[in-house]
Amino acid sequence: MTPHPEHSEHPDTITTADGRTALRMERRLAHPPQRVWDAITQPAHLAQWFPSEVTVELRPGGAMGFLFPGDSEPAMTGTVTDADEPRVFAFNWGEDHLRWEITPDGEGSLLTLVHTFGDRYGAASFASGWHLCMAALAQHLDGERADVRRDTGGELHEAYVERFDLGRGVVEHTAAGSRIRFERQLVRPVETVWSELTAGSEPLEGEPAPEGFTTPATPPGPVTELHAPDLLAYAAPAGGEVRWQLTKGTGHGPRLNLTQTLPRPSDAEATLSAWQTRIDELAATLRKG
Repeated sequence: MTPHPEHSEHPDTITTADGRTALRMERRLAHPPQRVWDAITQPAHLAQWFPSEVTVELRPGGAMGFLFPGDSEPAMTGTVTDADEPRVFAFNWGEDHLRWEITPDGEGSLLTLVHTFGDRYGAASFASGWHLCMAALAQHLDGERADVRRDTGGELHEAYVERFDLGRGVVEHTAAGSRIRFERQLVRPVETVWSELTAGSEPLEGEPAPEGFTTPATPPGPVTELHAPDLLAYAAPAGGEVRWQLTKGTGHGPRLNLTQTLPRPSDAEATLSAWQTRIDELAATLRKG
């Protein structure tokens, strides 16, 4: 069984600055630095635990290619930025940057990954993915066949959402008024999310929004815009608009973007709290489904 993130000896963390987020993960491995270096840089070893096949020119400025299962040619390319054997291996992967650092730790090593990217709300997807990859790496180094249970239920993903506080909404105050905003990565296909929100009954423009899109603080109003299974907006009875949009996400399912404009800023905190409860309930239901 893959260990829960809260049980890690070194807590996994994220920091965000200037629109970029850095995910930091540390793992102790019972193998010397050179062996770990070979496992994270040589394509034959990478094929046993990394999420894609890799080609690499192991020098600063060297080209990299990433071939995912089912693709006939590399879907992404990268460039090596550091190759200091057996200490540091770093590269660009699309718009992201990955830095692997190996330090001696007794008879073994401490492996540190810093993954820097622009999509803060994708951090739980990246962390849960790397969590499983690093568990597979440890198995490979131990001479075992990498056999890590996939996070099919989203339990690991949701644990990272909680750890990184990625489920919290915000109130934005502008000259045009106040707005509630939530962004959250979900763990089921968009069709499953839509079915849960609509309770299997398709909404219609001009009719009241289904209960799944509402809260006690924001009861249903007439649907003003509808593009199943990606978008539903409705007029809130007290004024303003509620807008649910499901866009492409990071690995597990769609990204939920929910906003509500408010005619009275004094209602913001109560409205925010009600939506927090509703979205947490949705995420928990999807995880169990």
